Amino acid sequence: MALTELHPVSEAQVMAFTSSLGATPAATYARVPFRGKVLKIGVVQSGAVTGTATITAAVNGAAITGGVVSATGGSAGSHFSAIPSGANDVNEDDVISFTPAGATGTVTAHCYAVIRRS
Repeated sequence: MALTELHPVSEAQVMAFTSSLGATPAATYARVPFRGKVLKIGVVQSGAVTGTATITAAVNGAAITGGVVSATGGSAGSHFSAIPSGANDVNEDDVISFTPAGATGTVTAHCYAVIRRS
């Protein structure tokens, strides 16, 4: 199947795994491989959460503007994402954190950020 959009080679995706998106939320972290801008953040969950899980992305502890993903219900393999609107510039070796809150249930998840090289 043909892709609807070709991503330039100047973009990369970093991923991190959280052992708990629900009842006992666990933050997770990813290293930034090069200087650039975070274009998209998201989460793919392993099961349904009860309530709404909010996953807040930050760079070196500073929240990314528009970098909050809301995961409402869903099921295994559900994808939720957000497009940052500011405070999304990164440098090599910065750390992007993904901090979940607000949901219940035993759900793991993969969090990601798409970064465009400067």
